[in-house]
Amino acid sequence: MIAAHCHVQFKAFSGDSDEVIKKCLAQGMILNLVSTQSTTSAHAVETAERFDGCYATIGLHPVHVFETFVDEKEGGSFVSRAEKLDYEYYKKLAQSKKVVGIGECGLELFHFPEGYTKEEVLARQKEAFLLQYKLAQEMNLAMSIHVREAHDEMIEILKTLPHPIRAVVHCFTSNWKHAQEYLNMGMYLGFTGVITFPPKKSNPQIQFDLLEVVKNVPVDRMVIETDAPYLAPNAYRGQRCEPWMVVEVNKKIAEVKNMGLEEVAKHTHNNAAKLFNIPT
Repeated sequence: MIAAHCHVQFKAFSGDSDEVIKKCLAQGMILNLVSTQSTTSAHAVETAERFDGCYATIGLHPVHVFETFVDEKEGGSFVSRAEKLDYEYYKKLAQSKKVVGIGECGLELFHFPEGYTKEEVLARQKEAFLLQYKLAQEMNLAMSIHVREAHDEMIEILKTLPHPIRAVVHCFTSNWKHAQEYLNMGMYLGFTGVITFPPKKSNPQIQFDLLEVVKNVPVDRMVIETDAPYLAPNAYRGQRCEPWMVVEVNKKIAEVKNMGLEEVAKHTHNNAAKLFNIPT
């Protein structure tokens, strides 16, 4: 399987990143190390170049466009370092043959920087996103798109761009209406361990809507992710998420779509390889 989105180059793996990567590769997996800013991008490329079966996606996450307090309950909290996208820096990194994508980039309205209006936040995030779209086009690379509580705004931006759009909406957690919009633009949807979570008692409909998407989306338009070290599947909830746990995502998709495990794995593997132009 291809774990299409993980962050093994992050600090959470600083003591054992090589061991985790080797464990995954020994299981026949392929890893896409996705980045969030200049330093994690450089680290992703350096790491990918040391391992066969390891690739890198480089870019600037919307929480790093501003200094923002980020509290990921299952991955710790931190204050993001504000960064202005340096186009030439990322273009130089993209020269590596191990770089297969740009991102994760997009829009973020869940973690909100203090002292700014929604319009100011979206304007700066949109500027960074469109620069990364330009870079992806110039370098002929796919995009990993982050969207949190901003799907309507993201869809509005994407509709102004030429279709089809070679991209995946990372960790899709919205509804079938939004899913159809992305699919109609030629995009893929990425699913993480979130699909294995039980419904929240406070608002169970969110999980019901997500599983409706998993059921309805064509299997040739899905990729499987972990977002490691975040979002460990329910079977490992509370632990540091690792890329090999993507098997739980595969298992849940097979269950919801009433398909065989190997069939789902084959499709999602081929989808990720096609999207990111990964040789297999």
